[in-house]
Amino acid sequence: MNSRQRRGVVLLVVSVLCAVAAFAGVVAVVSNARSQVGSKVTAYELTADVPAYSALSGAKVRRISVPKRWLPDTAVRDLGELQGKIAAVPLKKGTLLQSDMVADRPRLQPGQMEIAIMIDAETGVAGKITPGARVNIFATFKARRETDPDLSKLMVADAQVIDVGQIKAFDKTTDAQRLSDQGVPITFALDVKDAQRIAFSESFAVHVRLALVAPGETGTPSPGDRTYTLNGDKDTGSAR
Repeated sequence: MNSRQRRGVVLLVVSVLCAVAAFAGVVAVVSNARSQVGSKVTAYELTADVPAYSALSGAKVRRISVPKRWLPDTAVRDLGELQGKIAAVPLKKGTLLQSDMVADRPRLQPGQMEIAIMIDAETGVAGKITPGARVNIFATFKARRETDPDLSKLMVADAQVIDVGQIKAFDKTTDAQRLSDQGVPITFALDVKDAQRIAFSESFAVHVRLALVAPGETGTPSPGDRTYTLNGDKDTGSAR
């Protein structure tokens, strides 16, 4: 073997050694990265925006793998955790689902019943009333006699909304007095007396309106504030 051949062999051996060293370096880096990242676990993220108080279902989420050490303790690990849940806040597409982002759907308490009525979409809801909200329910009545004043009554105070349906058109043959062309079925959780008041209002009131109660508000209107007439307003000198 001449000197030229020997140099070639040496270069070949050096190249092999360098390749082995490079491979060992890559393996070491990958091993170190894996040791830092740790094992991966299942989590879930949203595939679409979810408005607040809307139902969560498996159709709106996808399963992903996330390093366990990077996953929050509150992350949802099982789709069963979403059963019967609603979004507690507006959630954006791509959001990692966590238990503090969801809440239980409002449920009936002992002594309560569900009752649903149609509310004018424009005057009664305006997109702000959602399941879990609390509202005051007002009804306005025409006077029975010409000498009697028209009046507005607070029929139910602090009623709990448990469901809001989809907007649909009114049948104008039976709902001619409605202010808008569309309405929304609102379901409330009420006791027997309040359910009767709401049923009466829907049947005989000119209009039924909802007023959203501020979160944390615990006061109830005084008896004197539950009925309003324009004459009474004038008598107190507060009419403008």
